[in-house]
Amino acid sequence: MLRIAEFISPTPTPVWKLARQCGVDLAVGGLPFDSLEANERVVDLAPLTRMKQAYEDAGFTLEVIESRPPLNKAKRGLAGRDEEIDAVCTLLENMGKLGIPVWCYEWMTDFNWLRTNLATPSRGGSVVTSFDANDVPADLTSNPPISEDELWANLDYFLRRTLPVAERAGVKMSMHPDDPPITPIRGVSRIMRTIPNYHRLLEMVPSDMNTITLCQGNFTLMTDDLPAEIRRFGKKISFVHFRDVEGVPTQFRETWHDAGKTDMLACMQAYKDVGFDGVLRPDHVPTVEGDSNSNAGYSAFGRLYAIGYIRGLQEAVYGTP
Repeated sequence: MLRIAEFISPTPTPVWKLARQCGVDLAVGGLPFDSLEANERVVDLAPLTRMKQAYEDAGFTLEVIESRPPLNKAKRGLAGRDEEIDAVCTLLENMGKLGIPVWCYEWMTDFNWLRTNLATPSRGGSVVTSFDANDVPADLTSNPPISEDELWANLDYFLRRTLPVAERAGVKMSMHPDDPPITPIRGVSRIMRTIPNYHRLLEMVPSDMNTITLCQGNFTLMTDDLPAEIRRFGKKISFVHFRDVEGVPTQFRETWHDAGKTDMLACMQAYKDVGFDGVLRPDHVPTVEGDSNSNAGYSAFGRLYAIGYIRGLQEAVYGTP
């Protein structure tokens, strides 16, 4: 059954209360970087246990961890990658012990999701994030170029080390797409950017724990029929980011959930048709009047509209809970 969650940072913010007031009690969490005690790592059992307990004390069930320990050496195949991969294995083992079923990771080297404008005007004076490949800073990274073949080889090495651990732990590894889904960016290649590449990911190390995060804002830039792709991926979808965009991969902007290029109702129907059993969270919301844009895409008030809109679609497709 599809269930609505929210990203709830490990450090309390107003969203902790706003989400509960909207009826959301499932958390997509981070890692406890800000609450470590002496000699602890974010992947260790003790800090993860404390973090999970903090969510539960606030009324949330932790369903997904959407944060990663350092992984750039693993992505680039550099000395020290085995130590980074060992840390991921520890994380997966401890998530299994704590009953946290999904780890959302990504394979974006050097930099994560990228926007060139964090305050693009949108409906009624709200602002959204946007991207234009022509405006990417020349000094985005100081690292040397890396090829797609190198990224694929390093991903294969990573998966062959981690997926057996994930299988024993019962934790699904859920790959998030490249954002934006283009390659290269300032010499840095990206591979999780097309539908065929996602099928390659799933086939390279077959496992029930080798799954995907269906981030709609990225996938809708890869296809003109997102509901059809949802049906094709089916049970390999373990986590959903529900958002939308306007434009093309090299030039796009985020939109309100009801104002993008995607038929969101048809997507919701597709999740029902494939029997998606997991959590869906709103992502990259507009910043509205009275709220701060200091964390662009993740303002508090914009999430309220998103949650209500998604709940309406859910009830239209699944019926009243």
